[in-house]
Amino acid sequence: MNRSARVFTALLLALVLGVLAVPVGFHYGPQVAELVTGPPPQVEPEIPVIQQTPDDVAAPTLVSQLDAQAPAPVPDVLAPLLAAALEVPGGTPVTGVVLDALTGEVLFDRGGGEPQLPASNIKILTATAALAKLDPNQRLTTSVLTGGAGGEGVLVLRGGGDVLLGSGESDAESVIGHAGLATLARETAAQLDGDGPYRVVIDDSLFVGDVLNPSWQPGDVQAGEIAPIYPLAINSSWTDESKQSGARAADAALAAATVFREALLAAGVQVEEGIERQVTGEDAEEVASVESATVEALVEHMLRTSDNYLAEVLARLAAEASGRPASFGGGLETIAEVIAGLEVQTEEMVLGDASGLSPRNRISPRQLSDVVRTLLRSDNRALRHVLHGLPVASLSGTLADRYNDDDAPTFAGAGLVRAKTGTLNAVTALSGHVVSVDGRLMVFSFIASGLDGTTEPARAAVDRAAAVLATCGCR
Repeated sequence: MNRSARVFTALLLALVLGVLAVPVGFHYGPQVAELVTGPPPQVEPEIPVIQQTPDDVAAPTLVSQLDAQAPAPVPDVLAPLLAAALEVPGGTPVTGVVLDALTGEVLFDRGGGEPQLPASNIKILTATAALAKLDPNQRLTTSVLTGGAGGEGVLVLRGGGDVLLGSGESDAESVIGHAGLATLARETAAQLDGDGPYRVVIDDSLFVGDVLNPSWQPGDVQAGEIAPIYPLAINSSWTDESKQSGARAADAALAAATVFREALLAAGVQVEEGIERQVTGEDAEEVASVESATVEALVEHMLRTSDNYLAEVLARLAAEASGRPASFGGGLETIAEVIAGLEVQTEEMVLGDASGLSPRNRISPRQLSDVVRTLLRSDNRALRHVLHGLPVASLSGTLADRYNDDDAPTFAGAGLVRAKTGTLNAVTALSGHVVSVDGRLMVFSFIASGLDGTTEPARAAVDRAAAVLATCGCR
């Protein structure tokens, strides 16, 4: 099968099984790691390769069901092929599970029940919680208010959770910058009666508690892998909003308000020096507002680009929607509740953060594959859409630059493997689904942990294993 045919097959078959969900097993409540303020464990994650924003990939057509008569691989035939693919120089162990998506039969299991650091594979759980608790069509509002306790001479920039703001005009065709601060300033200026000067303040009270997870490694914060979490930011707090790498603002809300103040000046509004924080009074009146892309689009963006900042924000928004505090703890409790409610066995699962940077996270390949399979079989469109955001091998997101070498065995998975990547200094993970050469849909999760200088070979190994699933009839 040539590459274009493989890609076509993937876009036609890769998402949905039109069958009724059945329980995967008994479930236990996952643990939420205590957010203590003492020194974190001495596990130093490496800086993951920062992925650029991918070009849009056409959404695959959802089909009601795959052919239930398509043959599934025979485990005894599949096992040696996967074992060979997962070989890493130095004997680094790679664990994994492969399930038949239709029946749930275990086709391969090597240490699949062992809880491990999942790296960014935990974002599958975060996305699931976000789309379970939030309206997928909801848009996050960034607004300007006046009056109330602050008086008429105050303009309050209130954050509603949109951390993909742009500094310029709103761009309805983009997820990043869908809501623009220049547009907000211009519309604010058009509604003001007085000449000013006005005092600009921030209301970032939507989120509560610590702005930094105490288990995050200081090196990750310094390297820009993550930053203090606020309910408004320009492109996930990157100081250069045109990129998804480099330094991040230490105070994303203040940085956004500073840009907004400058936009007010450019729109002819007189404003005073300095920016303060203030909680908006109930009697304040809205002057203008801008809205983000839909929550569904934000979740897709988070998964495809593996946006750590956005993942943490989505967890807090899910917590707020469920009636919990919009904090780290509230977000983790919400994720735990949603995953336990999927009838996935969550015994020994430990959640330390929503993005995958915390060294306290522990999830097994079996748990990850069970979550993916449950989402595939769900009759809830919003939950199925979680998997719509997974990168496609050689085509999109964090898999766009993998499976590209037509001389390598991994090339066979191009267009067919759809999975969430994960990379830390000592971990490489890949979890998702793939359609076999015979048209059988399978779910998989591979995790290589305890790596010591073998990250690249381990990544190649999990890619090879997923490609084996795409090409092996194995009967």
